[in-house]
Amino acid sequence: MLSYNIEKECRFVLASASPRRVEMFRREGFSPEVYPARVEEGDPGSLSVEETVMFLALKKALWVEREILREAAEGKRPAQLRYCIVAADTVVFREGIIGKPKDEADALRILEDLRGREHSVASGVALLEAGRPRRLLFCEKSLVRFGDYSREEILDYIASGEPMDKAGAYAIQGGWAPHIREFRGSRDNIIGFPWERFEHEFRAFWRKDR
Repeated sequence: MLSYNIEKECRFVLASASPRRVEMFRREGFSPEVYPARVEEGDPGSLSVEETVMFLALKKALWVEREILREAAEGKRPAQLRYCIVAADTVVFREGIIGKPKDEADALRILEDLRGREHSVASGVALLEAGRPRRLLFCEKSLVRFGDYSREEILDYIASGEPMDKAGAYAIQGGWAPHIREFRGSRDNIIGFPWERFEHEFRAFWRKDR
């Protein structure tokens, strides 16, 4: 865990409304400001998966930075505070990026395609301090293999509503857990935010100018 009270020195700002990411920060004792970035999250096309998630994370962080600096200049928030902006983008991929399902039929297609197969989960994370030139980007990858399951089990899961806002149409921490045969790497990353890697990177980032 972070060994000193960061929130006495800075305010964490999450450029995301993801309840999973908010819950992780709260689990670790932080109370982040939630400031979702309003940016297009489309695939830039010419980048690798790793580059894509880092690109999108940085895009979100820079948008939030611009808005925070504008609000501080207008007196709408304390200008003396140090704002640590954290943005992330997580994708599932197997022979291409698999995003969130467009509808129930798409969720069915995704889960049928992933049956019995291994896929990867990649999270890009961007960290910056508003108004300062330093930027930190990294990508964390995990591997997941599903077991076998029936079409009826997929339909029951879809009926729960859980897969509809999840990349890859499932949640490792939710109702799909019994169908996960194995995973390698960070479980938190598969949920949507690589906390252990973030903690390590943040500690080095924050102490560089101290």
